[in-house]
Amino acid sequence: MKRVVLFTFASVFLAAALSGCGGSAPAAIGPAGAAKLQALRLGYFANLTHAQALLGVANGSFQKAIGDVPLKTTVFNAGPSVVEAFFAGELDLAYVGPSPALNAHVKSHGTAVRVISGSASNGVVIVARKDSGIAKLADLAGKRIATPQFGNTQDISARHYVLSVLKQTLKGNGGTTEIQNIANAEQLGLFKSGQLDAVWAPEPWGARLIHEAGGVLVEEEKNLWPEKNFTITVVLASQKLLAEHPEVVEKFLKAHLETTAWLNAHRDEAANAANVELQKLTGKSLKKEVLVDAFSRIGFSTDVFLDSIKTFADWSFDLKVAREQPDLKGFIDLSLLEKAKAEGAAK
Repeated sequence: MKRVVLFTFASVFLAAALSGCGGSAPAAIGPAGAAKLQALRLGYFANLTHAQALLGVANGSFQKAIGDVPLKTTVFNAGPSVVEAFFAGELDLAYVGPSPALNAHVKSHGTAVRVISGSASNGVVIVARKDSGIAKLADLAGKRIATPQFGNTQDISARHYVLSVLKQTLKGNGGTTEIQNIANAEQLGLFKSGQLDAVWAPEPWGARLIHEAGGVLVEEEKNLWPEKNFTITVVLASQKLLAEHPEVVEKFLKAHLETTAWLNAHRDEAANAANVELQKLTGKSLKKEVLVDAFSRIGFSTDVFLDSIKTFADWSFDLKVAREQPDLKGFIDLSLLEKAKAEGAAK
């Protein structure tokens, strides 16, 4: 069953619980006393930066991997909404950006969630309207900038840049630079009508702004990072799932690993397959030039780039999105991923 969520929330409320992962057991049966898993509930976005989710859901490999446990999916606009769904008990796993995941970890004092794998890196661009007067990043000062949702990963990056690098004050706090939180699907029309000057956008939304709305690529966000590489998507799991059904998580991660490997070995085919799924989810497929442009900017890997995670944690605290200085102890647990890798290599 697939459910699409395109609404946004006004603020980020985060809480849940997590403990360790355990050994193996028959499919859908966790440690002694754990109830049978009725469904594996997965969240992700209609973004190319979530390509493994698009592919694994569409081709049935995720469902095949977890056997007789039904896979139920929900498509979201941005990360904070995903985390709220975790807290409402509506999700078990999700592909999500590191900043919302970090906020969940902080708000729950490390008891909410664990990052169990990497998924994608980079794939974020800053695009300006052609007649906006923005030719370089410094020109963002005094302009109207859109991000998908308050507290999501692009929002954190944009706010950090405006406040800490450009030393601007935001509109509403005595300044003239404005950051508006607008769902990806709604940004294109506002951009075309001149109501936005620039967008800090994940792919394929950035490429769409360039090719469909005459936008100008100002910069790729990766070029603002020391190693020109940052984590944009991770796989996040709830405590309840990890504690009660680690064997289901491991089976899912095997499919995630296989999908990532296939994607990197068949990038053109993977891009086209992802585009077919995007058409189903959004009602519109990407033009070839948009697809090629957007896909070329994204790296796909199960690695987690820890330096970028730490940086996002610091930024979230500095921006008061996270109310406490993030303690990353226990936030990332790749033990099931490593087990899945080892078992796959042993075949």
